[in-house]
Amino acid sequence: MVDIAVVDYGMGNLRSVYNALRSVAPKASIEVTCTPSVVEQAGRVVFPGQGAMPDCMRELDRMNLRSVVLDAAKNKPFLGICIGLQMLFEHSTEGDVACLGVLPGEVVRFKHEMHDAQGGRLKVPHMGWNQITHRDHAMWQDIAQGERFYFVHSYYVQTGDAALVQAESQYPDAFVCAVARDNLFAVQFHPEKSHTAGLQLLKNFVSWNPV
Repeated sequence: MVDIAVVDYGMGNLRSVYNALRSVAPKASIEVTCTPSVVEQAGRVVFPGQGAMPDCMRELDRMNLRSVVLDAAKNKPFLGICIGLQMLFEHSTEGDVACLGVLPGEVVRFKHEMHDAQGGRLKVPHMGWNQITHRDHAMWQDIAQGERFYFVHSYYVQTGDAALVQAESQYPDAFVCAVARDNLFAVQFHPEKSHTAGLQLLKNFVSWNPV
């Protein structure tokens, strides 16, 4: 049994996630894996990803990982990253596809025409460093309000369940960038690319013991 399984369903280079986890948990057994039984037996699960939602959902099913990811999202410390957050919701407008349905809500695209406070046009995808405002949660331990994290995305989640929302950022309007429920925590940004703050969040995940 591995301590931390990083789910590999063929969508993205996961080496940076592995390396970041290794740096904060040097004594843990960490495995990037596409093997369902390894994910099933792992103590903790990290669910990253990048790419188009239809491709991600198709590959997850093709590799027979859906059921073990669903089980992990409900029963053990679980961290979703980027599209690994989006896939937890019910539906995505990207390709008009059903997602995993663990959490209520929809994945929507940023508007085509957006401008900053100075009137400059904002590009999609949203790419770069943005400040976040977070709630009180064990996963934010030693991470200051207004800390900056690295984002790369064209879509974000909308949910009617305000209790899920653990952090927001702005581009230019507020959007959800972290959610949590019970043993599950997921972020839109990339902690593995977010230097000190991102490593702190991963460190918090490694020691997180959700009640």
